[in-house]
Amino acid sequence: MNRINLNSHHPILDIQNHVVFANNGNVVLCYKVALPEIHSLSEQDFEELHSMWFQAFKSLPTATVIHKQDSYQKVGYDAQQLPNNTFLEKVTHDYFKGREYLSHHSYLFFVLPLDKTLNAAKYVNPFRKAEKGFHRKLDVQVAEFITAVNDTVSFINNGQHVFLSPMASDDIITYTNNYYNGFNQDFDTDVLLDNKHIEIGDHFFDVIAVTNERCFGGSVQSSKTHEKFTSDDFTFHQGFIDGLGLELNENHIVNHILYLDDKHKWRKLLDKKVEELSKSSNFGSQNKVVLKKVQHILDQINTDDASRIIRGHLNIIFWHSEAEHLKRIASQIKAGFKESDIVPYHPNGEERKHYFLNSHPCHATNFSNEDLYVTDLKHALCLYINNTNYTSDATGIIFNDRQYNIPVLKDVWDEGKHRIKARNFAIFAPTGEGKSFLANNILRQYFEQGVRLVLIDLGGSYAKFAKLYPDQYVILRYEQGKNLGINPFYMAADSDLTPERLEDLAVFLLELLAQHHASKSQEVAIKKVLLLYYKTIRQDYSLASLYQFVDDRKDTLIQDLQIKEAHFSTYDFLHILSEYVEDGPYSFLFNTGADQTYTIEDKRLIIFELDEVRDNKEILSVMLKLIKSAIQRTIWRNRSERGIILFDEFAKQLKFPNVLESVEFYYQAIRKQNGAIGIILQSINQLPQNSTSTSILENTQVIYSLRNEKGYDALQKRLNLSSHDLNQLKSIRNNLSGERKYTEIFIKIGKESNVFRLEVPPEVYAAYLTDGTESNEIMDRYEETHDMEKAIKAFIHFKKATL
Repeated sequence: MNRINLNSHHPILDIQNHVVFANNGNVVLCYKVALPEIHSLSEQDFEELHSMWFQAFKSLPTATVIHKQDSYQKVGYDAQQLPNNTFLEKVTHDYFKGREYLSHHSYLFFVLPLDKTLNAAKYVNPFRKAEKGFHRKLDVQVAEFITAVNDTVSFINNGQHVFLSPMASDDIITYTNNYYNGFNQDFDTDVLLDNKHIEIGDHFFDVIAVTNERCFGGSVQSSKTHEKFTSDDFTFHQGFIDGLGLELNENHIVNHILYLDDKHKWRKLLDKKVEELSKSSNFGSQNKVVLKKVQHILDQINTDDASRIIRGHLNIIFWHSEAEHLKRIASQIKAGFKESDIVPYHPNGEERKHYFLNSHPCHATNFSNEDLYVTDLKHALCLYINNTNYTSDATGIIFNDRQYNIPVLKDVWDEGKHRIKARNFAIFAPTGEGKSFLANNILRQYFEQGVRLVLIDLGGSYAKFAKLYPDQYVILRYEQGKNLGINPFYMAADSDLTPERLEDLAVFLLELLAQHHASKSQEVAIKKVLLLYYKTIRQDYSLASLYQFVDDRKDTLIQDLQIKEAHFSTYDFLHILSEYVEDGPYSFLFNTGADQTYTIEDKRLIIFELDEVRDNKEILSVMLKLIKSAIQRTIWRNRSERGIILFDEFAKQLKFPNVLESVEFYYQAIRKQNGAIGIILQSINQLPQNSTSTSILENTQVIYSLRNEKGYDALQKRLNLSSHDLNQLKSIRNNLSGERKYTEIFIKIGKESNVFRLEVPPEVYAAYLTDGTESNEIMDRYEETHDMEKAIKAFIHFKKATL
């Protein structure tokens, strides 16, 4: 049995930035690789990635070794990225903390071998002469190699899909120690090597490899059909061996090592090989097969100037705490290779040991010809793993990935405008697919991040979530005979009467007076009236107070302000507004009783419920004006503060006069604000086909779509979605039974798209319920306690007790 102690046999002599000087004289440049998200790539994307890798590598110096390593480990989700302050944040944090998933780290190493030689003998133990060490200097050869690799890295980073970042020296040491410490946590151990298995601490290791061109039964390609997500009417793609990446749900490492050889040297060797095989081709069918393959490679070299002959080695190292379980993992890996028509090699004894030890990048030059397949670089690059887990942004809204349902943060606000120029969003979903649930999830998180919300709603979809924040919300709902509790004329101090606020009030009054196309002279006149009112009256501002002020001065006001009757008619003003004051039929809308203990500016969540007034044009008209006033006094008030305006059941609201035009106004105005507009539709066809709708859609750059049994053709057409976007939409599947219930959502942020899941803990689910007996039960408990958090907890406790 061999025993290797890393402390006495460390493979690294020195690290300068991300450049490693190994004890065998090799120089290794180390990079972390950021890959695209799994499921996000189309067939064309895979082709582009393959081409990018080829263009990047083809000009690297002869004898360069490129080692791509993809490491997968089962870990528990640590939830550190999740907020943990409010009731719903805490239950979400605790619900997902510790959930098992496969963590993926991708690395790319460029190795300059000592003396540029690549002809290792069989079974090199890299630790046998480790104590001597080659102290290599940063000489001209090394400097030239670094320059060549820098050019390659720059080329890759200028592309769309992949980004390489230099590894920090501490990360390189940690990476090496973890590798040779067998990924054991909390203790250091030795590598024990015998003929049965490799044992490191609590883990047993095994290896399966592709070591010969005869392993390839058929042709390879940049991608293939992903059977799990492909159906009769759409096709999903995955990389040629991606099934051995995230889909292999076990601890493992995929090593792909390329030796860039001298093309001319290989041409001579292959010519000789063809000659030998031609002489012996009659002695067996195997020789004929090999001759055909060698001839094919030679033809490629001779006809394709861009071809680059390489020797390659692919292996999968896997480990488990139970030696017996390794057999099951090996069977899965062999089955995965079989799907790609590859027959792998399962080494034992010395070879297994050799493959494990030399799959560290410092020793990747130690493979012999017997361990390497010979092929063209384009062929070898089809064996690259090209995607990774869903990637979280630094901040954002929590959704879930499609692999393990672990939380993923998506920055749909995009403060830096890296992906989108306008953060307006649209949600598309038929009735019953969970659009209110999704909207609650997005808006609740925005609200807890300090965003102001104005929600224009038709059905009480947000009342429950709002009641979790008792001092921060107001629901403005029309009830016959009751005031709305909103006073557009309220001023807390003289400084509140800014030119913008004066402009807003003038527009509000002109609209109440039905002067929708007022002249500049009329606007100036009404502003003069307002300025005099605020200068004269020093408290209790309201429409009734303004009305009284004009009434008291009706005989002299025109003269005092030096305005013309044609520009401001005191008679028209008092006549029309009499409906909204004193005994007028709509006076209750503007009553400001002594019990009014808040102002709208104090609230961060304002909900207008319009359902009751949809058939009353007069009251609806006033409500829409008040909404405009509320937006101008909250969302518009402070440009440094983020704000969202949401139109729920937008199609129904479009039946209200002038709604589409006023929404277009908000879309134009929001550009100058730090805000966003959201609309919720059952179908995109509910938006009329006109220039206003086109303008709205062009300014909507975050798209959410839930499942739609009727299809997505209209959505694709009007939003110019790609064919892969459409395939993603068609692949949406919900799971509303079992322990982990979730819905799937297509999310497109600018040009990036993927399908996410929405799984929430029971408390959050209860907070988002909008109808049904369970929702009624929670509201009944709330009526008793007037505390939504207590009501939800009691409901959850009762449900658990009755299961």
